[in-house]
Amino acid sequence: MNIKMMLISSAAALSAFSGAQAADAIVAAEPEAVEYVRVCDAYGTGYFYIPGTETCLKVSGYIRTQLNVSPNADITAGNGTTRTNRSDWDMYTRGQVQFTAKSDTEYGPLTGVIVLQTNADNASSQAAILDSAYIDIAGFRAGLFYSWWDDGLSGETDDIGSPVTLHNSIRYQYEASDFYAGISVDELEDSPYYNGETSNNFGVAVGIGGKAGAFTYQVTAGYDTDNEAGAVRAMGTVAIGPGTLGLAAIYSSDPNAYYNKAEWVFAAEYAIKATDKLKITPGVQYYGNYGIVAGEFNDNNDAWKVGLTVDYQIVDNLYAKATVNYTDPDQGNDVTSGFFRLQRAF
Repeated sequence: MNIKMMLISSAAALSAFSGAQAADAIVAAEPEAVEYVRVCDAYGTGYFYIPGTETCLKVSGYIRTQLNVSPNADITAGNGTTRTNRSDWDMYTRGQVQFTAKSDTEYGPLTGVIVLQTNADNASSQAAILDSAYIDIAGFRAGLFYSWWDDGLSGETDDIGSPVTLHNSIRYQYEASDFYAGISVDELEDSPYYNGETSNNFGVAVGIGGKAGAFTYQVTAGYDTDNEAGAVRAMGTVAIGPGTLGLAAIYSSDPNAYYNKAEWVFAAEYAIKATDKLKITPGVQYYGNYGIVAGEFNDNNDAWKVGLTVDYQIVDNLYAKATVNYTDPDQGNDVTSGFFRLQRAF
């Protein structure tokens, strides 16, 4: 076979092989459409649409580490429990994540909130809790959430909240641009009880608040049905000079789930905005008939509390807070306590 014939034969064989390969060629499938996460700006920043739905979701939270200092080492840990340490200081760390879901309905936005929190006093002593979980629509809220009695002034000196402020509750709150008013029925099962009552309380609370120019106000009242006692609190702030003046007053008929520190309370603070990042807040509080004796307030004991709180924003979303407070009761030892906190929000 000459060279010409060899070339013709090779070309024919290659053509036949190529044809066979073309018949058996694998064709790549078309890629499926991918639904990318879309930003939802209907409810503010940070929300995105859950893929395949019209529900908007926001994920937020914070990481906190805090050093508490108190004599006799009765330290309130991050999970709300109090234990006695072997020293006058204690440190704990908290991680909290909040999921907020919103969607439009014919009754307005339907909101669902879940807040998960873990507090670690040390590596082996940790407590994971459901900090809040509730449903909110058309002003109605039901679930586990904080009451109006959880609110306070901006510093850390005032002591004007309930001993337990997180309840299973049903609430209705009317809201306008500068005004709100509401009523709630609260299960007070883990709140303090007195005079032979058992831990099966329920209470009724009302709240009214709003703002008028530079002035903000809030009036909160609650009645504890099992202890047959109630409390009312008025609180307000007004911008004056380089800072904001805050005032609060409480009357409590007897120790109850809404307030149990004293029969009469007056608190004041002045939050000074020293710079864009630094706030300094001195505060003072007076307790009339302070403490509890045989299920009633101690008529022979008053107390004073003074303190200073410093807040500093280190960088965006990183904050430092330090406070020191001095409490002096007529009957009992004076106490100096405080804490230092670092918190990263997201």
